[in-house]
Amino acid sequence: MTRASLSLINDTPSILHRYSFGDNFDEMFDHHANPRELFLGVYQLLNSLTKQQLNIRQKASDLSFLNQGITFTVYHNSESSEHIFPYDLIPRLIDAQQWRILEAGLIQRTLALNLFLHDIYHEAHILRDKVIPVELVYTCKHFRREMIGINVPNKQYITLAGIDIIRDHHGKWFVLEDNLRVPSGASYVLSNREASQRAFPSLFNQYGIRSVNHYPQLLLNALKELAPHGKQDPMIVLLSPGAYNSAYYEHSFLGAQMGVPIVEGRDLIVHDNHVFLRTTQGLQPVDVIYRRLDDDFLDPLIFQSDSLLGVPGLFNAFQAGNVALANVPGTGVADDKAIYSFVPAIIRYYLQQEPLIDNVTTYLPENPEHLDFIKENIDQLVIKPVGGAGGYGLLIGSQASDTEKQVCLEQVIKNPRNYIAQPIIRLSTSPCYIDSRLVSRHVDLRPFVVFGKKPTVLPGGLTRVALKEGSLVVNSSQGGGSKDTWVLTG
Repeated sequence: MTRASLSLINDTPSILHRYSFGDNFDEMFDHHANPRELFLGVYQLLNSLTKQQLNIRQKASDLSFLNQGITFTVYHNSESSEHIFPYDLIPRLIDAQQWRILEAGLIQRTLALNLFLHDIYHEAHILRDKVIPVELVYTCKHFRREMIGINVPNKQYITLAGIDIIRDHHGKWFVLEDNLRVPSGASYVLSNREASQRAFPSLFNQYGIRSVNHYPQLLLNALKELAPHGKQDPMIVLLSPGAYNSAYYEHSFLGAQMGVPIVEGRDLIVHDNHVFLRTTQGLQPVDVIYRRLDDDFLDPLIFQSDSLLGVPGLFNAFQAGNVALANVPGTGVADDKAIYSFVPAIIRYYLQQEPLIDNVTTYLPENPEHLDFIKENIDQLVIKPVGGAGGYGLLIGSQASDTEKQVCLEQVIKNPRNYIAQPIIRLSTSPCYIDSRLVSRHVDLRPFVVFGKKPTVLPGGLTRVALKEGSLVVNSSQGGGSKDTWVLTG
């Protein structure tokens, strides 16, 4: 048992009894097992509560999530099942000064990536100047040649970004990856906030906490600003793959909160390069589409021809400037994990600034020296597919068998462009209430950047929790949960 847990046993014979975080950076306690000043209110409240009291609050939150249909899909091999989204009672806190630094870094990154996207689909200065290898961009699965030369409203490719950030075992923040195609999770931020306010009303009032409830209006305003020809009262729809999509709860939630129709591809029709919504009163013109399906499925005439989810002719209407799409097709090139490794250079190139939040060190197997390093150090590395999402397809060297590592290396050598490698980072831990015990679990954070006339970061974001002891995989699609994130006002 670590010194941290011994200190807690001696000093706090309460729900915190036997809480231990080992050598990880813990959000609530310092390395001497003393509560950080920021968390004193949370610490004192937990000391005053019994297991029974916490169980009642947890069950009430779980029941609320069940009644609201707050769900996600977990995939196991070829099967999938829908579950209530696991919510942890204990909030995560971030002080105002720390948040200002993160906020500035996230805005900086979003601005640079937006400039990068405009550039590669127009003059491609960054490629001509050899800041990024040309072949890295043009071989990216999500690079859309159809987008070359197309002018988009306000030169704005990104309306919403979900940027995953982590803290290492020293407590330093890093960007882990960018999510620009169809970023998800914002609805859970709002649901978590509602649950934490009900569970700990006195604690919530004790802290000055920045609100997240304005997110739907923030997103709606950004979508309105994309309206073609400056239309003042545009018709906006949320395009969803349908009720069987794993994120459909979010689609229905955001549609209701913004007051916009949730539609599927079959509800829309294109005529004379204009998009219309089928209604009982006839066809209604559509100006802006907040799309929640990938590029491949948007328009079977341009992208994946067998798609039944999209709208034939949609891309031509977009190209003609008669409808806006958020996010713009082709933004996924900036999600590529190999291109991620160049984002610091992208920031320097377009903004002439140093990155405010560092990347994780990344190795590209296409580089022979990097490949040699990967072969020799796979036990200390995470191998990831460049287009992967949801935590699928990655290999954590320290947890993999010799056979798994050998198979992975063979795949990397066969297709080096498809993989990156990064050091295994011990994510910070946070107290979580699981099975009537307070335990430490690894967490990350997905803040959301809404890019309207200027980028705005929703204060906090989605703290995702690896519910399994020792796990570093926080993705909900693999059984992770989440907790509320409180950004203090001052």
